[in-house]
Amino acid sequence: MKYLPLLLAVAMSPAFAASSDNGDDTPLTINGCTIQPESQCPDADLRNADLSNQDLRKMNLAGADLRGANLRHARLDLANLEKAKLQGANLTRASLQQSNLRLADLSGANLMAAQAWGVFAQGANFNDANLSAAYLEFGRLSGAKLHKANLQAADLEMTWLSKADLRGARLVDANLQEAKLGESNLEQADLRGSRQHYANFQDSNMEACQGCPASWD
Repeated sequence: MKYLPLLLAVAMSPAFAASSDNGDDTPLTINGCTIQPESQCPDADLRNADLSNQDLRKMNLAGADLRGANLRHARLDLANLEKAKLQGANLTRASLQQSNLRLADLSGANLMAAQAWGVFAQGANFNDANLSAAYLEFGRLSGAKLHKANLQAADLEMTWLSKADLRGARLVDANLQEAKLGESNLEQADLRGSRQHYANFQDSNMEACQGCPASWD
């Protein structure tokens, strides 16, 4: 016990503190792309990169290759991901508010509980993606491909899904209030338990759809 005061003094000394915390605030750089807000990384090669919890707000990642990347809890608000390759990427609980995902490929990606209010994803590919419990209110997904996508309990209130391909999509318990689904393809989709108040299904294909409105004028 007589050595305890000496050990405490060493542990509290500046030299000991410096060795336990290097204080390095240098941003992460991967294949020439600096990982920080507003960074310019169009067409960057970020395949399988670990970007979990990173702040990527307003980054320009147009055309970037993010296949298999780990983006769990990443902040991508207002980021430009137009035509980005995100196949198989993990975006669980990522924040994508008002980000640009136009024509991006997110097939097979995991976006469970993603926060994507007002996202711009016209023509994007979400085939086989997991969007369960995702927050997509006011999103723009017109013409998006959502073949067999899992949208269970997703919030799609006021979301634009006109001409979207939702064949075989799972929308059980989803919030579709005031959603725009005109001319969409809901063939074999499952909408059981979904909230459809004031949703627009004009000219949509509802063949073999479960839970779709029996008639819509």
